[in-house]
Amino acid sequence: MEELDQVLKKYATSQDLMDEIRYVAESLSMEFDKWDEQYVSGPSLYFLIVAETEFEEYTDPLGENTWPTDRCKLVHDSSSAFRRVAEDVAFSRDGAIIVTGDGSVQRQMVRVRSPSHTEVPAVAELEYPDWMGTKHMSALETSLRENVLWAITLSEEDGRVTTYLDGTYQDYPRDEIGGRWRPD
Repeated sequence: MEELDQVLKKYATSQDLMDEIRYVAESLSMEFDKWDEQYVSGPSLYFLIVAETEFEEYTDPLGENTWPTDRCKLVHDSSSAFRRVAEDVAFSRDGAIIVTGDGSVQRQMVRVRSPSHTEVPAVAELEYPDWMGTKHMSALETSLRENVLWAITLSEEDGRVTTYLDGTYQDYPRDEIGGRWRPD
């Protein structure tokens, strides 16, 4: 337990990091105006915020799918640079984007393997709502892993933004994004 407390103190700003990534995902969802068109896919993102840089035990590289770290290496360096790169990636690449607790974005995008019941016993107790696709189920399952602080997804099908923490999720359907600040 003491080790977990140290990790949480070290990454106390993970809430701010998650908020910034979620805000970018929500912005991309709101700005895309073709959600209702047939045969059109919107922007799609899957972020994992991890406590440590050791995530190879549950991920596989997705070949040429990379985050252009030459344009944006840290989430907090420049919010406009992060947003521009996220938009490019959301329309042109596939896979999970790994962000470490200090805000460093890892270059290689990955496929995340589902945890087994022996690795993460709580995975057997998860319930998946009907709207969850593969990416969302993966994020929910992965959020149960010890070193995963948060997961955030932007659905290419309907612009839904979802955050995941310890096997729970907070869902923001596109028509609810922005709450009372949402422009109509």
